[in-house]
Amino acid sequence: MNTDYIEIGCGIYQSRASPEGQASNARNVSNSSNASQTQLATMSRQEDGTEQEFQIWDFRHSKLAALILKGFIPPITESSLVLYLGAASGSTASHISDIVHNGLVYVLEFSPTVMKKLISRCESRRNMIPIFADANHPERYSHLVDKVDIIYQDIAQRNQAEIALANAEYFLKDDGYLILMIKARSIDSTADTKEIFKKEVEELQKHLSILKTVKLPGYRDHLAVIAKGCRSTAHARVMGG
Repeated sequence: MNTDYIEIGCGIYQSRASPEGQASNARNVSNSSNASQTQLATMSRQEDGTEQEFQIWDFRHSKLAALILKGFIPPITESSLVLYLGAASGSTASHISDIVHNGLVYVLEFSPTVMKKLISRCESRRNMIPIFADANHPERYSHLVDKVDIIYQDIAQRNQAEIALANAEYFLKDDGYLILMIKARSIDSTADTKEIFKKEVEELQKHLSILKTVKLPGYRDHLAVIAKGCRSTAHARVMGG
């Protein structure tokens, strides 16, 4: 195995250029010189499950990678079941596929053009299941998706919290996790982003336990929200200022 990387979470690797092999903080990521030295990677595998090679995971093109570099390691295992809402062409989903090599990633997309690229990517990955559907209507694909450990959502629509909750009701296990990337400008192009984030988080809190919220370096007007399926006494806390 390439000794330039060390494992910082299940199936998630980071270059040794980062101090002590730990996920970088916001200053590491936002600083251009440090960013060029800090890399995440996942391990691709052959059909028989043997490790093949590292796949570089660029935080500039993946909000999940940016979230990991802020210090949050997803509660994911090699056998996890993941529902990815808004998978686009499947770049980030392919890294999740590497991580959950004994599990499944249901990848949902609603753009016909992008869906063609997603299907092409899924053809070489036995654990990625493409679904062409509107995330507003989970009942239309409920026969295709099992209960999952994680719902990851990255959708540019006005009702992002509503979509997340609807899918959580159908598919999230009682102790499962939601990772939601809120895109403020897709909800309202003129309102104050803090108010948008506040309203979306409050909507989620009606049914889920908010564990933390994280501002993502390099992604203006975005907020990552991590929530748990069962309610608890956990309260939201914002990382990154």
